[in-house]
Amino acid sequence: MKILVVEDDKDLMEIITKSLEKERYVVSQAPDYRTALMKAGDYDYDCILLDIMLPDGNGLDLLAELQDMGKKANVIILSAK
Repeated sequence: MKILVVEDDKDLMEIITKSLEKERYVVSQAPDYRTALMKAGDYDYDCILLDIMLPDGNGLDLLAELQDMGKKANVIILSAK
């Protein structure tokens, strides 16, 4: 299973990534909106862990853009709100 972690908090992203890799998932990281959009456009992910508050955009806007692109990944929203 291939997972994209979209999280701007480096420490949290590393914890999530290490935990998932320990369970033998293939994990990619995106620290911001632009990187997430690029990676999700280039690759198909089984799941995207998506932070809502990103430094260069809103995770919900990213989700809408991915849906417009026809991306069918399952999404889990992460938020401190």
